[in-house]
Amino acid sequence: MLVSMSVVLLLGLLIWFLLRIRYLKWAEFLLCGTFGFLLAKTVAAPVVQTVLDGVSGFLGQLRF
Repeated sequence: MLVSMSVVLLLGLLIWFLLRIRYLKWAEFLLCGTFGFLLAKTVAAPVVQTVLDGVSGFLGQLRF
């Protein structure tokens, strides 16, 4: 849950930044948001969550 909230926050900030610099139009924002909302209700949602957990686990193990 903590990882998904972090990803949502980061993606939200990225979308805000892209809207701010006018790289992303409102129609594209609404389309992406609708797609994400509908994707969360499909059978692909656990697969997406597993991939995000794997990527966050990998990034958590990196040492700089």
